[in-house]
Amino acid sequence: MFDPQHAEFWVLIAFLLFMGILLYYKVPSLLGASLDKRAETIRNELDEARRLREEAQALLADYQRKSREAEEEAKVIVEQAKREAEALAAETRKALAEQVERRTKVAEEKIARAEAQAVSEVRATAVDVAVAAAERILKERVTGQTADALAEQSIRSLKGQLN
Repeated sequence: MFDPQHAEFWVLIAFLLFMGILLYYKVPSLLGASLDKRAETIRNELDEARRLREEAQALLADYQRKSREAEEEAKVIVEQAKREAEALAAETRKALAEQVERRTKVAEEKIARAEAQAVSEVRATAVDVAVAAAERILKERVTGQTADALAEQSIRSLKGQLN
């Protein structure tokens, strides 16, 4: 079975010698340490990746919260702008109505003054026409003593009216 002339024997001896050399130089412990170191590096990288993922999730949650707050603030601003626009429109309508009312009142006053002036002018014209007609009638019909008596009476009544 362990015949030194068989190749398998020498392969076994070489293998055992190789394993002995590996054990002498502590290659398995070096391999184990290297593998442990590699496993630790991978573990650290995984921990770092988890930490970064958690930070990213926290940042995402923060940005989502800020986005919601910004949307709510934008809604508030839009609603406030609508209220202000409605108030301004109502104020403008009120001011316009007041201005129309004032202008209407001014126009009515101008019309009333024009009517009063027209009535006054018509009365003055009627008085002038009546005076002219009375003068013409008096010139044609009243003469002599009657004219003198009327002139004296008129002068007396004029003095009474002036005083």
